[in-house]
Amino acid sequence: MRLATVEQDGDPRTVVLDADGRPRDVTGLTGVVTADVDIDKFAALTDQDLHRCPVIDLDRITRWLPPVTDPRRILCVGFNYHNHAVEMDKEPPQHPTFFVRFPSSLVGHMEPVERTPASDSLDWEGEIAIVIGRGGRNIRARDAAHHVWGYTAFADNSVREFQLHGTQATAGKNFDRSGSVGPWLVTADEIADPNALEVHTYLGDNRVQAGVLADLVFDVPSVIEYVSTWTTLTPGDIIATGTPAGIGYRQDPPRYLQPGEVLTIDIPGVTRLVNHIR
Repeated sequence: MRLATVEQDGDPRTVVLDADGRPRDVTGLTGVVTADVDIDKFAALTDQDLHRCPVIDLDRITRWLPPVTDPRRILCVGFNYHNHAVEMDKEPPQHPTFFVRFPSSLVGHMEPVERTPASDSLDWEGEIAIVIGRGGRNIRARDAAHHVWGYTAFADNSVREFQLHGTQATAGKNFDRSGSVGPWLVTADEIADPNALEVHTYLGDNRVQAGVLADLVFDVPSVIEYVSTWTTLTPGDIIATGTPAGIGYRQDPPRYLQPGEVLTIDIPGVTRLVNHIR
């Protein structure tokens, strides 16, 4: 299943693509995708159900929203690609390194990503994110796949100047509207081999990052096992799995996002997240 959340006439709507690729408004059957989403309502949708739902013209919606409108947790893994650890002159960590983002730091597809007047050091980080469908605590890695609802694109953009003010990444990661997520969430049953998922980041037509989940230091099951030892995961939680090499901060000289540029995070076969920089 491929689903998204959009705003139409001031209201959030949940959209699912039918077998012919037409976007259907299923809000009346499933509700809007929020924290504690009931994924069984989506799994129960039949082709007949979808064909009874109205088609939405995606060219006429007000805007795209994050796939989960108000996730309870947005957890991000740092230094989780071997090549990114190398470009940062760091050894791969012995344990997953986490930081958090607030929902206010993220916008949806085609919404402007905003540079702060406090710094000109907004950097790109293209990532693959997982969305939790079934919550739990102390989840074993071997059981983790049962808890993954789906995959989407995530721009974990960072204001490097503020990120480097201390040893914690929180400040640099949480400027309002500095990152993005979406637009489509593809459910895990549609992904034959999650480790084969690729992520590509583009500035305009120039590819600046490329990675594949098989190159993670800590794979998705290990990440879920680790994080669920210290917090109870709930449906709708987002876990961004890390960014590959190619960030602007490590270029010589450093290169940051500029007004008017277009940032694209492409996960082939899953989704393509596009934002203009403002």
